[in-house]
Amino acid sequence: MKTRATSHVVSFLEALAAERGASANTIDAYRRDLADYEAYLKAKGVDALEVDVAHVRGFLAARGARKLGAASLARRLSAIRQFYKFLYAEGWRRDDPTLAVEGPRRSRPLPKLLGMAEVERLIATAREGLDLMERPLRERLDASRMACLIELIYGSGLRVSEALNLKKSIAVTKSPLIAVRGKGDKERLAPLSGPARAAIGAFRALLDEASPAMAAGPWLFPAASASGHMTRQAFARDLKRAAAAAGISSARVSPHVLRHAFASHLLQNGADLRVVQDLLGHADIATTQIYTHVLDERAKAMVRDLHPMNDGAEEG
Repeated sequence: MKTRATSHVVSFLEALAAERGASANTIDAYRRDLADYEAYLKAKGVDALEVDVAHVRGFLAARGARKLGAASLARRLSAIRQFYKFLYAEGWRRDDPTLAVEGPRRSRPLPKLLGMAEVERLIATAREGLDLMERPLRERLDASRMACLIELIYGSGLRVSEALNLKKSIAVTKSPLIAVRGKGDKERLAPLSGPARAAIGAFRALLDEASPAMAAGPWLFPAASASGHMTRQAFARDLKRAAAAAGISSARVSPHVLRHAFASHLLQNGADLRVVQDLLGHADIATTQIYTHVLDERAKAMVRDLHPMNDGAEEG
């Protein structure tokens, strides 16, 4: 039987979906964090509607003692804050016990980046052997899909979920822009490059040949999964294999790193920050500005390592 707190969590999650248009991934993250919070309260014999600031601080301290990182603690506190904000707005609580709770101090890590030459090498490696007719069709199809996804995510700045949720209709579009649905179910326009368009055509041609039934489905990247399309986990796994084959450390490569590369390479080549913000679908320009910090750090390192005055200073 559900406790009162659990039923209120369910109501909160339903409100996230209905009123804020939160994605399934966002709702699942809130569900996990609040389940952890409820487990702590249950062990303490306290109802979520009765807690005070000491209980919230106690939860964070307990999870911190388990070596939970600052980022994870901050995410849990954010979920709890939103939960109590909802309870207060609905009249189920007369106060918000999280108002006096300070979040853990954490520095925002700079994103991992690949150089332009590394991205080119990654794409070239994925394309190797695509025209070898003696190579098994299944292998050629998998390689073509990998090359296509790298071209799309790097060339369009897509989140991996956005790329994998694309419909096959974009394979025939003539427009240089495609509509994608991002966080919060918000739609934006993303560029579709010539190389990405060519990679999509090559992949779909191989898919038509290898599996006409699968190609008939609605997804651009169909798969035998619950969703009907390739999963994020499968792509991330295959991408690391492609990185290793290209001589790039798999620890430095992930689907999101390709999106980082899209943004940083645009800014490196003089793109306007606001334009990059729109292309990435960032609600806050501060999120986009993190890439300028990366470029600043690279510039500092270049001056430190290459400027002759620095060599002279060290010799003196």
